[in-house]
Amino acid sequence: MTAAQTPHENQPPHENQPPDEPHRQQDAPAQEPAAADPAAGPELARELREGVLIALAVAVSGVLLGVLWAWLAPRVPLIADTRNVYLKNTEGEEAIGADGTFVLLAFGFGVLSAAVVFLFRRRGGIPLVVSLAVGGLLAAVLGWLTGMWLGPTPDVVAHAKQVGAGVVFDGPLRLQAKGALLAWPIAGMLTQIALSGLFGPRDPEPDGLMVPDWSGHHQQPPTAD
Repeated sequence: MTAAQTPHENQPPHENQPPDEPHRQQDAPAQEPAAADPAAGPELARELREGVLIALAVAVSGVLLGVLWAWLAPRVPLIADTRNVYLKNTEGEEAIGADGTFVLLAFGFGVLSAAVVFLFRRRGGIPLVVSLAVGGLLAAVLGWLTGMWLGPTPDVVAHAKQVGAGVVFDGPLRLQAKGALLAWPIAGMLTQIALSGLFGPRDPEPDGLMVPDWSGHHQQPPTAD
């Protein structure tokens, strides 16, 4: 009879020890960071330049808004005596009509400016929408100032003295609701987003789409004997 073999000292038995897997013991190689797209920098710079030019062009067109506002807005009739100036019609809505005219004109200019920009540059993007918003706000402010400058003089007292007592004259052109200045940028942004969604270029469909298997039969990987 031979003596039973015992495991070596400080060495665990090999019965339940899994097979060696060297590939698991090795550290996984560190993933290299993805290289940045070299065309991303020049493309972003080009979009920013175009955005600045578009904002300036839209802002300058606000002069035309001011001209039309001064021409189409209703006048507020005033009358003066030897001491004070009064509204000729205390229940008149000429001041509200002036604000409404400005809103309608600014909204129309916002839609038109966004449509023109979309015709020349069909690609959308955040810089383009921001440039339309900033340019539209500057254009509305410029149109407001231009309309007041082209309208009747804001010096009501001097105008009343000039025309004389008891003579009706036009009051200054004013914008009572300053929120009307947002009509142009809001209209421009909404129009640009709508046109880009309806007629803008579409992203290409990815090749090799994975079709799910609804049959319930799944292939099992081959197992080693």
